[in-house]
Amino acid sequence: MGWIVAVIAAAAAVAAAVRAQNSARAERIAAARAELAERQAKAAEARTAALTDEIRQLARERIPAAALALSHPTAKVPGLREAADIDGGSARLLTEAVQAARTAVVEERGRVDAAARAAMRGTSAKIQSLLNQSQQLLHELQHEYDDPRILQLDFRNELALRRTQATAVLCDAWPGLARQNSPLVEIVLGAQSRVAGYERIKVANHLRDERLALVARAAEPLAIALAEVLANATAYSHPDTDVQVTLQQSGGRGAFLVVDDAGIGMDGDALDRARALLAGPPEVLLTELGDPPQTGFAVVGRLVLQYGFNCHIEDSPFGGMRTILRVPAHLLTVLEDDRSLSALAPKPVRTQASPAVPAPTEQETAPVPQPAGGEAPALPSRRRRAPRPAPARAASVAAPDREQVPRTPEQAGASWAALQQGTLNGRSVAGPPSAPAPDDHDHPGDRDDQGDDQT
Repeated sequence: MGWIVAVIAAAAAVAAAVRAQNSARAERIAAARAELAERQAKAAEARTAALTDEIRQLARERIPAAALALSHPTAKVPGLREAADIDGGSARLLTEAVQAARTAVVEERGRVDAAARAAMRGTSAKIQSLLNQSQQLLHELQHEYDDPRILQLDFRNELALRRTQATAVLCDAWPGLARQNSPLVEIVLGAQSRVAGYERIKVANHLRDERLALVARAAEPLAIALAEVLANATAYSHPDTDVQVTLQQSGGRGAFLVVDDAGIGMDGDALDRARALLAGPPEVLLTELGDPPQTGFAVVGRLVLQYGFNCHIEDSPFGGMRTILRVPAHLLTVLEDDRSLSALAPKPVRTQASPAVPAPTEQETAPVPQPAGGEAPALPSRRRRAPRPAPARAASVAAPDREQVPRTPEQAGASWAALQQGTLNGRSVAGPPSAPAPDDHDHPGDRDDQGDDQT
C-alpha cells in the first residue's frame, strides 16, 4: 500500500509541475502578445503621424510648389519627407494627388487664359478699328492744316495702334492689315516709324537687288515683328546710342535683318527665356509674361510660328544684343521695274565706288603759318571737301560761269526769295505728307509719353 501512495504523490507532483509550467508559458505568451500589441500600436501611431505630416506637407508645400513649377521650371517640388514610415500604397496615393493637382491647375489655367485671350481679342479689334479711323481723320487734317502738332498726334496714334496690333497677334488674332507685295526696305522704314526712338535707328541697305520684296501675306507680319524687335532695342539701350539695322541678302537662303544695339544685354536665364519665346512655342500663357506683361518676344514668336520666319538673339559686338530676323526665300519676290520705291528708302551700299564719282575726301585741318612777330598762331581752319570731278563737257560749259562777276546782294536776295516762294507754292499744291516720316517728328517734345514697354 505504501508504494501506491508514493506513486500517487509522485503523479500529483508531476501534474503540479506541468500545470506550473503551462501557467508560466501562458503568462509568457500573454506578456509577449501584450508587448507585440503595444509595439504594433506604437508603429501604427507612428505611421499615422507620418502620414498626417505628409498630408500636411502635401497641402502646404508640394501642391503649391507643383503649381509654381508650371510657370517656373527651375522651382523645386519637394518629395516625401518620411518615406520609410509610409507604405507603398500611401506613397503612390500621395504622388498621384500631386499629379492630379498639377493636371487640374493646368486645365484651369488653360480655360482662364483662353477666356482672357477671347476678351482681349475682341477688345483689341474694336480699339484697332477706332485707331484706324482716327489715323484716317488725322491724315485728312494734315492736308487741310499746316500744324506740326497734327503730325505728333498721328505718330502717337501709330504707337497706340502698334501696341493694340501686337496684343491682338498675341491673342491669336489676324494682324488686321492687308498689303500688296512690299519692298523689304520699305517694310523696314514702316517698322521704324512705329517705334518711339525712331530717330536713333540707322538703316544700312546691303541688298544686291534693290527691288527685293516680301509677298503680300508676309509683309505686315514682318513689319510687326521688326517693330517689336526695334522697340526692345531702343528701350534697353541708352538714348544717346544708335540702333543699327542691316539688310542683307544671301542667295537661296533668303534675306536677313540684323538689329544691333548697345544696351545693357541679358544674363543667361533671360537669354534662354528670350530664345525659347522667339522659337515660337505652341502656346504662351498671358499669365507667364510678367506684371506688367513683357510681350515683345512672345509676339515675335507667334509670328514666327505662323508665317515661317526665323529669329535668333545673341550678344552683339556693340555691347548689347543682336537680333537676326531671317526671311526664307519662299516669302520673297522681286517687284516690277515700273514700281517706284519710297524716296526715304536708303540706297544699297555698294562695295566698290563708281569710277566716275570718287568718294569725297575726309576733312583735314589746314596748318596756319606762324606770324613773323612771334605771336600766337590763330585757330586752325578746316579745308573744304574736295569737289567731285564733273564730266568734261559739263566742265567746259561751266568754265565761263566761274569767270563771271559775282552777283550783287540784291540779286542773291531776289534768287532766294524766288526759291522760297516756289517751295511754298509746291507745298500748297501737294499738301503735307500723309504718313509720318522720321524727320517729320524731330521735335524736342516727341519723346514725352512715347516710351515702349520693356520686351
